[in-house]
Amino acid sequence: MLTVDFDRLGVGPGSKVIDVGCGLGRHSFEAYRRGADVVAFDQNATELGEVDTMFRGMAEAGEVPPSGHAETVAGDARALPYPDQTFDCVIASEILEHIPTDDAVIAELIRVLKIGGTLAVTVPRWLPEQVCWLLSEDYHSNEGGHIRIYRANQLRHKIADRGMTFTHTHHAHALHSPFWWLKCAVGVEKSDHPAVTAYHKLLVWDMMQRPLLTRLAESTLNPLIGKSVALYFEKPVPAVELV
Repeated sequence: MLTVDFDRLGVGPGSKVIDVGCGLGRHSFEAYRRGADVVAFDQNATELGEVDTMFRGMAEAGEVPPSGHAETVAGDARALPYPDQTFDCVIASEILEHIPTDDAVIAELIRVLKIGGTLAVTVPRWLPEQVCWLLSEDYHSNEGGHIRIYRANQLRHKIADRGMTFTHTHHAHALHSPFWWLKCAVGVEKSDHPAVTAYHKLLVWDMMQRPLLTRLAESTLNPLIGKSVALYFEKPVPAVELV
């Protein structure tokens, strides 16, 4: 389940990509399938082990073009271990809402991006997230949970004010919003609740089968209740270099 639009990013053979806060690797895997040179970066070494296993499985199954290369790196997103302007594309999907010092992370995402490169940032959307917070204290008060709710314009300006050029935005995963509202209403720990289980089966079926009806429903509902908002930016040539 991808939140980022890879066609818009232009990721392919020769692209050097870092997926910061990669989690279990969904965006890293897509970049790898497209033949990019990928770094899956996260602080969770256990999850990175699973990502590395998947990378090796993809290569063995012939799912990766010859140009593809992938590695996992554990570290702190507030201090990325790379020189300035290392990557053609930087992805940070659903991580900023977890981090108290989000400005430090944003600065690092921009620092390691090449001039002319693309940054994709996604966070939970304001309205669906507000509903979750109102329905459940546990949803956002657990360790490592969400500590803030962004308005898209707020985050856009926060990044653009650092010299980035905003290019596009879209919403994603509208069918997931009611699922999380349901979980919050019955208790986020009650994953075996019949209603939650039934809805989860629907989501899995939809992801596997991708029927036309649910694809149309989600595309129609995304502007209204999309669970995530994605923002895209380009790193322009600094004004001093234009003189």
